[in-house]
Amino acid sequence: MQDYDDTTAFLGQWGRFQQIVFFLLCVSVMPNGFGAFSVVFLTDIPGHHCLVPEVNLTQDWRNATIPIEVVDGKRELSRCSRYRLDVVRNLSAQGLIPGRDVNLTDLEQEGCVDGWIYSKDIYQSTIVSEFDLVCSDQWKQPLTSTVNFLGVLFGSFFSGQLSDRFGRKPVLFATMAVQTIFSFSLMFSPSWTVFSIILFINGLGQISNYVTAFVLGTEILTGNVRVIFSSMGACLGFAIGYMMLPLLAYFLRDWRSLIWGISLPGLLYIPLWWFIPESPRWLLTQGRVAEAETIVRKAAKMNKVEAPRVIFEDYTVHADEKKTHPKGHHNVFNLLRTKDIRNTTVILFLVWFTLSVGYYGLSLNTSRLHANPYISCFLSAAVEVPAYISSWLALQYLPRRLSVIFILLFGGLSLYFIQLVPQSLSSLSVALEMLGKFGLTTGTSLVYAYTAEIYPTVLRNTATGTCSTVSRVGSSIAPFLLELSHYFKYLPYIIMGTLAVVSAFATLFLPESFGRPLPQTIQQMHKRESMKCPFITRREHSKPVVLFESRL
Repeated sequence: MQDYDDTTAFLGQWGRFQQIVFFLLCVSVMPNGFGAFSVVFLTDIPGHHCLVPEVNLTQDWRNATIPIEVVDGKRELSRCSRYRLDVVRNLSAQGLIPGRDVNLTDLEQEGCVDGWIYSKDIYQSTIVSEFDLVCSDQWKQPLTSTVNFLGVLFGSFFSGQLSDRFGRKPVLFATMAVQTIFSFSLMFSPSWTVFSIILFINGLGQISNYVTAFVLGTEILTGNVRVIFSSMGACLGFAIGYMMLPLLAYFLRDWRSLIWGISLPGLLYIPLWWFIPESPRWLLTQGRVAEAETIVRKAAKMNKVEAPRVIFEDYTVHADEKKTHPKGHHNVFNLLRTKDIRNTTVILFLVWFTLSVGYYGLSLNTSRLHANPYISCFLSAAVEVPAYISSWLALQYLPRRLSVIFILLFGGLSLYFIQLVPQSLSSLSVALEMLGKFGLTTGTSLVYAYTAEIYPTVLRNTATGTCSTVSRVGSSIAPFLLELSHYFKYLPYIIMGTLAVVSAFATLFLPESFGRPLPQTIQQMHKRESMKCPFITRREHSKPVVLFESRL
């Protein structure tokens, strides 16, 4: 069977065709950056206290109607209670002075029966202030983020299989359309329930198009261009979108306006349909050789090179592969069918889950890092840029297992050390948290490329999509994981750090992919090495190859 990369080597690595594919796919994932974390601002909880209606009260009693509570060593107005208004009104009418004539601690309290007043120092409104997701309904605030991630979970699961079945390009644009349309529809939500339902559907497209774009670029691009795309290109596109989020949120402080701002760019991607091609590699696995040749010949014309008279003369799927797994019928069960593949899949599930819990947990925690949530969000986004550069360097020069093990230990230990920092050195805690975010972000970039290298073309998008689905379980529980800080401040960091260390040891049992060509069939995947010491490199590992060799 012909090797695809050798067959298409006449195209070169960085012609006009590859440049267009590279940049358009990077641009296509930018909306994921500010869409994935928009919940940081949409669901943030403004300062609030019980509303005191306009009744006949003296100014002293109006100021004293809300009890004072001590929260984290600071005195602040109670958010969920007030002194009984009928009692306060009678005491005010008698001319008594609160604190002098009346001991306030003896007064009976009641809930915010007339609603709340929300601070507008930071936001004009969020869905919390819009739908009163506070006090007895505060559980709905983290659940909102979880609903979004559950949508992402289901979208990742089905989009991966649909992409392997029907093609990368149709699924890419279908998920982009779902994300744009339902993101825009959030503006018209009359209640939290409706908002959550639409947010779930929006999540079906969120990230799914990122995974599909990632796989599409991985399969079209070759050599060093492929490593740049998979480790930096797509990831930096996401990071740039992420860094744009606090800028949009700063100028659009009403939640409906912010949704409008993050939805509108989706309309700009409609013309990309005519510029982004289907994956020739995928077409070949489906036996659609003529369509693959058409795309490659068009690429040759764009790159101003001459294509051979017959490009894929003897490119056929391996006979045993066709017999065992008929064309187009590979699914998630193939990831668990044999012992070797099953072990690899289960370990990757753990690694993806760990990275997702840590990455989203730390990203959603940004509003608590700094008094200004816009600065916190930007810092959290900006730290991803050096993380992706580091992953690119690691993919170029280091074995995959060694890289993933080191970065998991680095991120996990950084989170462990946070509990040792005294409260007076809060800036050091922030720095350690950013180091943890740096490590887990680097690991996320590495594991995308690592997973794509391990699995064959017939399963690559299914495997990536399924691993992404498992990781979404982690992102779904991340909002509630942060709530554990109410019981013990450092418990979320301890859990995330422990998961990272355990995953680092599990990674020892993954096969190495550095220095090996992309497998096309399941039989080729079975030939991979497993259980070799990652700290001993062989001669074939001495230069960046696989997805990333200078000539494949």
